Formats: sequence, C-alpha cells, structure tokens
Amino acid sequence: MLLSPIPLFFVFLWSTGFIVAKFGLPYAPPLTFLVLRFAGVLLLLVPLILVMRAPWPHGKVRHIAVAGVLVHAGYLAGVWCAIKLGMPAGLSALIVGMQPILTAFAAPLLGETVRPRQWLGLVFGLGGVALVVAAKMSLVGLSWQSLALCVGALCSITAGTLYQKRYCAQFDLRAGTVIQYGAAAVVLLPLAILFEGLTPALASVEWTPRFVGALLWSILALSIGAIFLLFALIRRSDATQVTSLLYLTPPTTAVMAWLMFGEAFNWLGIAGMVLAVVGVIFVVKK
Repeated sequence: MLLSPIPLFFVFLWSTGFIVAKFGLPYAPPLTFLVLRFAGVLLLLVPLILVMRAPWPHGKVRHIAVAGVLVHAGYLAGVWCAIKLGMPAGLSALIVGMQPILTAFAAPLLGETVRPRQWLGLVFGLGGVALVVAAKMSLVGLSWQSLALCVGALCSITAGTLYQKRYCAQFDLRAGTVIQYGAAAVVLLPLAILFEGLTPALASVEWTPRFVGALLWSILALSIGAIFLLFALIRRSDATQVTSLLYLTPPTTAVMAWLMFGEAFNWLGIAGMVLAVVGVIFVVKK
C-alpha cells in the first residue's frame, strides 16, 4: 500500500493544506475562505456530474452528507479558526496527528482488528510527528478557545472517517463529493455570516495573486484531488491503515516549508520523519 502511487500522492496533496493556510489566511477570514473554497468545488463539479450523468447515490445521501460535514466543515473550520486565534502550527499538527490512534481505538466498531505490530507502528508514528514539530512547538498564543477548536477538529475528522467507512464507503466520487461539499457549505455559511459578517468579510478579502493561487490550489488539489484519493483509500483499506498515512503529513509539510519558506528543519526533524515512516510501514504492511 505505502509504495503504490495513490497513498504517496495523497500524502503529498494533503500535506499542502498547511501551506495553503499560510498563504490564504492573511488575506481572508477562515470561514469566509472555506465558504469560497466549497463554492468553487460545487461550481466545478455540479456541471461535470450533469454532463457525465454521474449516478446519484440513492439511499446514501444522508450518510454522505453527515460524513461530509464532519470531514470538511468540522475539521477544516476547527483547524483554520484555531490557527487564526493564535494556535501554534506545531501544536495543532500534533493534536490532529492523534487521529490514527483514535481511529485504531474505534476500529472494533467497523469490525476491524488492530494487531500488536500496528499498535507499535501507531506509537512510533505519533512519536515521529512529535519530533518533527518539536522545533516549532510553542504555547505562545494558546488559548482555551483555540485548543477546543483544534480538539474538536480532531474528533470531527476521526468521526467522519469512521462514519463514512461504516455507512457509505462506496459511492460515485463525483456525485458524493458534491453532496459532501454542499452539506459542508450549508453548515458553514450561517457561521460565516454570524461570526465574520460574510458580506463585509467578502469585501475585505484581498484578491492578491498569492490568495487566488491558494484558493485555486485548495479547490483543485485539496478539495477535489486529495479528497478523491482519500475516498478511494477508504474504499479498499482498513480505516486504521488509511489514517496512519496522516502521520506522514507533518514531516512532508516540514520539508515543503523548508524548501519554500526557509523554515528550520534540523536533525531532530529528520529523525522524526524516519520514525514516522517506520511507524506507517508497521501499520500498513501486510
């Protein structure tokens, strides 16, 4: 699994999420950015499924929508708002990096068994993530609000992944993605109006080339590309195996930040990357 193109490409795309946040958040409020992102996905995919006559997942719409709200609205809004409120990026990465272990604890609900070697791999992976973000670990700007949002995001994406795996793992990716982002937009739009005043927030968006690039990448590469790959992985693999790939996100993001922004990446980070890779191998290797 680990050496096949789909999981490797998924890790690469998913890892760009924090880079997008770095580019996009200075120019727009978080919920407003996400509403624009979801609207962009719908504008692209709705005509596509009409032209291609993608099969509608009858009988699964409600389940797909619930999973979409948890994975997209709950997770993204929680992390982005936490960072906007001052949550250090390293700490937020460590908190949401606990998703594979939470998923493993809930694996019996899906009829899955986590073997001792996989538990060891999960511990290794979390330790690797901790080493990678250790250099950037800081409590400056931390508040109970940002901490609650980040923990809520962790619980939301974990619950969404488990829910989708159990109730609606199989559906047409085009139609299912439209349902999920439509439901996520319906949930976030009132929150954006309530907390950010959507009209003033839209007026205050700085449409710089950096912001437009971040928005387009988040629509095409993250909300469509990465999510399609995630759904494909959920279909064919155990939930614990799929979520363990997220251990590779902080190391990959750290390398990207080093290359793009010159952020420090020391030997401790390299050791953490190796440990995370070993941990994921323990989890996914048959």
